[in-house]
Amino acid sequence: MHALLLLPILIPMLTGVATLLTWRRRAVQRTISMVGAMGLLIAAAALFMAVREHGISSTRVGDWPAPFGIILVADLFSAIMVVLTGIIGFATVVYSTVGVDSEREAYGYNPLLHFLLMGVCGAFLTGDIFNLYVWFEIMLISSFVLMVLGGEVPQMEGGMKYVTLNLISSVFFLSAVGLLYGLTGALNMADLAQRLPMSEHQGLVTTAAILFLVPFGIKAAIFPFYYWLPASYHTPPAAVSAIFAGLLTKVGVYALIRVFTLLFVTDVGYTHSIILWISALTMISGVLGAVAQMEFRKVLSFHIISQIGYMIMGLGLFSRLALAGSVFYIMHHIIVKTNLFFVAGVSQRLLGTGDLKKTGGLYLRYPLLGVLFLIPALSLAGLPPLSGFFAKFALVKAGLGQQEYVVVAIALVVSLLTLYSMTKIWNEAFWKKAPGDATAPATTPHEGLGSLVTPIVLLALITLAIGLAAGEMMELALATADQLLDPRGYIRAVLGESP
Repeated sequence: MHALLLLPILIPMLTGVATLLTWRRRAVQRTISMVGAMGLLIAAAALFMAVREHGISSTRVGDWPAPFGIILVADLFSAIMVVLTGIIGFATVVYSTVGVDSEREAYGYNPLLHFLLMGVCGAFLTGDIFNLYVWFEIMLISSFVLMVLGGEVPQMEGGMKYVTLNLISSVFFLSAVGLLYGLTGALNMADLAQRLPMSEHQGLVTTAAILFLVPFGIKAAIFPFYYWLPASYHTPPAAVSAIFAGLLTKVGVYALIRVFTLLFVTDVGYTHSIILWISALTMISGVLGAVAQMEFRKVLSFHIISQIGYMIMGLGLFSRLALAGSVFYIMHHIIVKTNLFFVAGVSQRLLGTGDLKKTGGLYLRYPLLGVLFLIPALSLAGLPPLSGFFAKFALVKAGLGQQEYVVVAIALVVSLLTLYSMTKIWNEAFWKKAPGDATAPATTPHEGLGSLVTPIVLLALITLAIGLAAGEMMELALATADQLLDPRGYIRAVLGESP
């Protein structure tokens, strides 16, 4: 069990090193990348099954015991996130065999991708608030280089906005960590969970909570910190956009849920009410931006923002059903949003542009691609019996149960506007006739199309499976919510003592 906690970090790290050492041999590098991605997925699945069967587990790295040493912890929430990372990592590697050009591969695309996966898994598994900062920085470095790899002007502009705001978030993060350490003398999250309620300075604890809300909010692209995302996510290759869309903002959401269920629960009426209204504003801002756009990936980028609002809505409501809805929504959204960016990449490859006004005729020529777009698009909008419906239903039910009628109304309206945006993409790119002045594709469009469509089919099938197995998925989400709301099991697993 302890080895399983290390493997999701070690496998992508070793894969990144191996691909770095073989950068002159492209075929070998691709093979290593594929094997490493498959290994991460298998290790993640094994970790999830072990946590599901045996409960929360932790291990220390080195000889220092908790709370002083480096601790890795896996509960249901972190194990689910690691499995989703494995799925998205494998799908992206398959897609990248055609979706990423040889020049970017020569300049380190494959090593950077696996170092990014290492950082994501490390963030999900760490039990130390300072080490969470370290994993965030590993992700920032890897993601920034991936974003600007190729050196195109839009990439550089988007990359500068991305890295500038994320560096600001790092300052807030370190400030918040310093304040917590000054208050408690601890950095281990399980230890902090015991010390913070007993602090004599509860006002400063609440201040620390708000300080953490800023950097994690920037990472998650919540209102009003979301401007960097639509300015940058449409600029790199589709494979890079897809893994960013699927995973990076969810690390911020994970961190918010983790600290505001484990650490900052002494002033829920204040802190979580702020989160709830931020979630509503995030939903509105994102969907209005999407409605106004006419570029495929820009529409999808703004929808990342609006959908983040649903995820933190459950945290703001802070009930068992609401948190379960958030967990369900994260599981659904990571798969769906990655897949939509994959489809956008194939569309641009076939049509030569992402400008919806200059596209058309895709369904007539490629009906399978049209169906593969509709599955995640309608799921994102929340149409039954797809996965997004059940996640939104849980959140709406929880909101109505707590009489948060305004937030629920916003969530429902945003869902309708999401459907409108997806319908706009369908009408412009798939349904209408191709314009006579359509831009010619820069590459041979059908070359390697199978490698691009395969991960799209895989993720579409997972989306359908989540919808068909909604009962089982909700049971898993409820069990995860139970662990989040009762941190005693987490504390015992880390410190080996009763809180």
